[in-house]
Order: sequence, then C-alpha cells, then structure tokens
Amino acid sequence: MFKLKENGSDVKTEMIGGLTTFLTMAYIIFVNPLILSEAGMDKPALITATCLAAALGTLLVALWANVPFAMAPGMGLNAFFTYTLVMGQGLDWQTALGVVFVSGVAFFVLTVAGIREKVVNAIPLSLRISTAAGIGLFITFIGLKNMGLIVDNPATLISIGPMTRPVLIGLGALLLITILELRKVKGSILIGIAAATIAGVFFGEVAMPDRVCSAPPSLAPIAFQLDIASALKWGLVGAIFSFMFVDLFDSIGTIVACSYEAGHVEPDGTIKNIDKVLEADAVATVAGALLGTSTTTTYIESASGIADGARTGLASVVTGLLFLAALFFAPLIGAVPGFATAPALVIVGVFMFRNIQEIDFSDMKDAVPAFLTMILMPLTFSISTGLTVGFLAYLLISILSGGIKQISPVMWVVGLLSAINLVVTTVH
Repeated sequence: MFKLKENGSDVKTEMIGGLTTFLTMAYIIFVNPLILSEAGMDKPALITATCLAAALGTLLVALWANVPFAMAPGMGLNAFFTYTLVMGQGLDWQTALGVVFVSGVAFFVLTVAGIREKVVNAIPLSLRISTAAGIGLFITFIGLKNMGLIVDNPATLISIGPMTRPVLIGLGALLLITILELRKVKGSILIGIAAATIAGVFFGEVAMPDRVCSAPPSLAPIAFQLDIASALKWGLVGAIFSFMFVDLFDSIGTIVACSYEAGHVEPDGTIKNIDKVLEADAVATVAGALLGTSTTTTYIESASGIADGARTGLASVVTGLLFLAALFFAPLIGAVPGFATAPALVIVGVFMFRNIQEIDFSDMKDAVPAFLTMILMPLTFSISTGLTVGFLAYLLISILSGGIKQISPVMWVVGLLSAINLVVTTVH
C-alpha cells in the first residue's frame, strides 16, 4: 500500500521516522490549548480537539498522498485566531472558528481550481519570507509574555519583569532546548517543556494532577459551535484572506522543503502529489474548525522524521496514531503551566525567523515592505495588520517608483483586500 521498496524504505525505518516526527511536534498538544483557551474556549476540550485534528490531518495526508508529512493546528495561525480576531477585533470565538472554516473551504477551492500557484507566484519572495519572520517575532513576543519576562508598563508600554521563580525556570528551559538543538537531540522542545514542568512541581509552582491517564475530555463545549453566518461578513474578508495566505505559504514552504529532503521531487522540479497534500491540508482545516480548533497546516517538524529515514505515508500513520494515544493523557497535559510552554514559543519563533537572510535589504523596494510586515506584527499584536501594511507598502512603493507594470493582477486583488481590511479594522 505504501510502496516501501519503491521508496527505498522498510517498516522499521518508517516507524522510527514517525515516532521522531511525533516527538518533535508533540509540543503543540500543550501549546495550542494554552493559546486558544485565552480566547475563552474550554482548555480540556481543546486538548481533545488538538489531538484529533492532528491525527485526522496526518492520517489523511498519509493515506491520500503517501508522504511522510504530519499536520496539526498551526503555530502563528492559532495566535492570529486568539490575539487578532478575538482579543484584537472583539469577535467571539465561535465567529472566529467560522472564519477558519470559510478560509479552509476557500483554500480547498483554490487548490482544486489550480489558482493556488498563481497566488503563490504573485506575492514577492521578500513578503513571503517576512511574513514567516514576522509571525516568528509575534510568537516569540507571546512566549516572553507568557513566561513573565516582559510585562506591561504604562510609561514604556512594556518592560522586563521581575525575576520570579517561574521566569527563571522558563529561561532555564529555553537554555536547555537551545543546547539540545545544538546537539541535534530529537524532541528537544518536548524535553524542555517536560523539564520546566517537573521543575515547577519541585519548587511548588505546579500542582500535580490527580491522575495521569483518563478518558479523553469531551468535545461538547467547542465542537460544531462555529458561527459561519457571522463569518460571512464583508468586514471579515481580510481576516479570511490572512488565514488563507498564511496557511498557503506555510504549507507550500514546508511541502517543498520536506519533499526535497524525502526525495519526492521529479527531475523537472515538480513535486509528487503536491495537490493531494494541499487538498488534505484544506480538508483538515475545515474538519479542525468543526472540531473546535484553529487552522490545521503541514508541519516543518516532519523533516526530523524524514532525516531519520521516513519516506512514505506509513511514517505519518505512526505519527497520527500517537496523537490519538495522547488523548488519554489529558490530565497530565492540562497540568503543564504557561511558563513551561513559553520557551517552546520562543524557539519556534527562532525557527520561523531564520530565513530572513534571503531578503535583499539593499533594495528599498523590498526592504521597507518586508521590514514593516515583520515589525508591525508584534508591535500591533496582529498578524493581519502586518500583512496588510506590508502589501500596501509594496504596491505604493512600486507605483511611485515606476514599477507599476511589474505588479500582477493577483497582487492588485491582494492590495484591494488589504485596503479593505485596513479600513475595517482602523475606522471606528
């Protein structure tokens, strides 16, 4: 079924690769419920939704496309859900889930219709890279805030916080994860979260759960609670586009990188089954919204399993089944404190920021829009605002510098959506 021999693999290698991928991305089971619960959603139910969405997406891409990729609710996209839509724009989480659902359906239509490639090619490389880097800065900012290292200051907006025990434990975990990454230890982020939680228990900052295992928490508080009708408002077009845009480039970048690593690229440069992978991504997003979680996307951590030899969907089957097994450890997962998951956010932010060297900062036409995109995401606490200003800055600079002919029709549409989004979110 998985064509192991054709792909130069075997069952043992695939199982090891699947386990490795799970260990490197299992932090999402802790982090996603923490972020989305700030939007007012039920945390135990979110643990179940996160595990189910990850298992569903991963098993779908395994069986549909036969690739060693894994999916789960995306970092950055969950932050956009909570901090931009719910806390920033004042939407209730039910409407925000409706936005996720609509963006998933739109993403699926774009993929099936073949419009996806035109959108990808229309966005300048500098803006694609700066989007990822800006989300990395935003996630890092949230991580430092959750750790308690940075706090509110009425005079300077933010300042460094007191060196409390949780802050010191979080900084120690951050250092541990960094050292483990340097030594190429698999599951470094998960180890760091576990170490910080254990230290929190030892110093009396974390209460141990009554039990380690239990039946999975009920999905009832969040499943099928999405409000699609409220999401279909003109004022939320920008939000829907932002979700779709971030998911699109996050997925494309991950799929391309992992496909080269796994040897799934044809001699002419085309990637095997890329349409099926993107279709699975879109279906998983729609299903995730129904379950009660933010956008599901392909994870770059899949590369760790590929590095351990994974070449087929069998590895992803193993990863998906491990996410299902994690459902029965909800009491343990729920006991993990914010200062233990905060270092994971900082490290993920570093990962998302490190391609910044590919932007040509000597060219002001690229440098200014890219810089504004990156810096405004954390400063405005909004991924959507960073994207909007970056796109508009690129269009205005191109027009005023005589480069209007180089702007593609798709980019004009993107600019129009950005302008609408800016007006809707800033005019009161």
